Amino acid sequence: MPKISLVVCLYREKDLLERLLKHLEGCYDDLVVVHDGAETSAFPSSQTQQTSPEQLSLSSPQAPPVAMARDYGDLSRDSTIPLGYRLRSDLGATGTIQELVQQYKGSFYEGPRCFQQEPHWPFAWWASKYDWILRLDADEYPSDALRIWIQDFRRNQTSPINLSGFTAIWPLWDGKSDLLTHLPPCRPFLINRRKVSFLGMVEQGPIPDFPWQPCNLVLHHRPRRKSFGPGNLLFRKQAYSWRKCIASSLVRRPQNLPSWRYHSSTWPVHWEQIQQTPWRIGPFRFIKSFFYDLVIRRRKGLDFIWEDTLATAIHQLLLAWSFAWLLSKRSFLKRKER
Repeated sequence: MPKISLVVCLYREKDLLERLLKHLEGCYDDLVVVHDGAETSAFPSSQTQQTSPEQLSLSSPQAPPVAMARDYGDLSRDSTIPLGYRLRSDLGATGTIQELVQQYKGSFYEGPRCFQQEPHWPFAWWASKYDWILRLDADEYPSDALRIWIQDFRRNQTSPINLSGFTAIWPLWDGKSDLLTHLPPCRPFLINRRKVSFLGMVEQGPIPDFPWQPCNLVLHHRPRRKSFGPGNLLFRKQAYSWRKCIASSLVRRPQNLPSWRYHSSTWPVHWEQIQQTPWRIGPFRFIKSFFYDLVIRRRKGLDFIWEDTLATAIHQLLLAWSFAWLLSKRSFLKRKER
């Protein structure tokens, strides 16, 4: 029967993690939680020999620290914990995420502060015991039907061979109810880590070796706020951190980032296009994204929400132009130094 490791990378989301774990009873065999940065400032004296997360923390959002740059998919399971990560094996303080994870018999790690979760995925997958990874965010949880599906998957006698994993329906959340619950499944939630590759940067998803199999069931995404809309891009500090992290990653090489079975020296096409012509690709993607929702989805009979359509298009523009602005700034500083 296939064994499943539940992997969650988060930052100060104890209440959401607790909700997620309550909805996943009987759905996993191993739990790995990685906290982005130190949850608390104090560390046991017995664990001070390894470089602490604070020493690798970033004062402002950038690409992940160079010390994290390795292919964790090639790292032996019996290797020591990579530099910058700390397994908190001491007794967690009351009310902490560490205590909650330990109550659920899981492993709790603290890593460098990267201002996003994706840079931690390669390490978290390495730290997992099993190849099937249930990769969920703290603000997600499965519908009842999806939870039963996962439980049935664990009872199967054999594991799928030529699949990279499964995708679920990922509806929008307006703060009160799910929207667009009939869209095609697009969110990879259960993946085989030996049949995907990954580059640890913001907004990069797993790259499949084999097809994804759609699972027409709902994975709820219910953060404390609405999950969509221009406000998430323009008025949330975290959105600016995302774009800054992406821009500072793209001025480096893929080898400078943590990865999982990613052996190419070039960027995935989506990022390479931004690197080559950021000022042009931004408006092009804005128009393309808006046109797709406005025309193509209507022709296919798919529902869409104007607020989400506009936000997606704006995001494509800001993403490319944030990188373009960083390049211009670096070029200006170099000329000034001369």
